[in-house]
Amino acid sequence: MRLLSPSRTGGKQKKALRLFKQLEFLVVGRALRLPVQIGQANNKKASDALALQFQVRALLRSLGAHTLAREVRVEWNPRLKTCAGRADYREKLISLNPLLLDHELLSVNRHSGSEIDRTLRHELAHLLAQFRVGRRRIAPHGSEWREACGDLDIADEARCHNLPFASKSFPPRFVYACPSCNEKFPRVRRIRRAIACLACCRKHNGGDFDPRFRLKLATTNS
Repeated sequence: MRLLSPSRTGGKQKKALRLFKQLEFLVVGRALRLPVQIGQANNKKASDALALQFQVRALLRSLGAHTLAREVRVEWNPRLKTCAGRADYREKLISLNPLLLDHELLSVNRHSGSEIDRTLRHELAHLLAQFRVGRRRIAPHGSEWREACGDLDIADEARCHNLPFASKSFPPRFVYACPSCNEKFPRVRRIRRAIACLACCRKHNGGDFDPRFRLKLATTNS
């Protein structure tokens, strides 16, 4: 068996180590470049969401809601199709529809201010309103939300947006009928509680509920 001198052995070890480092650098370099190539379109959304999150936290701190400011997060959620945004108080999360980005480019000359900023403040008002009242349940667009909108400089905010997003429509699966006048009431979902024909209740019972006019299932379209 051929023995190598310490100097020659050390030289081969150094050469092998340099080769290993080169291979390691090559593999790591490719790994670092790959997500950039694949997720290049998502990088701007991520940075935008982070910038919006900083903006939201600054707004909350200016209103004294420091605890909420530390916890709130902002994201772009592609699962949102028809709504511009959504607020989840339990998760302290504001989700925005990515279609707002496309709409922003098309509507810059037709709208005063940013639709993204307005939607962000709209959803933030929901979180702020609930934060202020604690565990008490409040109406989604009630007086508490309206007050929060005023504090966020969107006092004239509407409950729903009027952006040209595609809307969902479902054919009615259930048709109910009044046993008295035989008026038909198509519904997408099955009625789970007692509902009566309003016209008959007004005509025969002063507008109060009357079980005689309770709607009955007539047909089902599966």
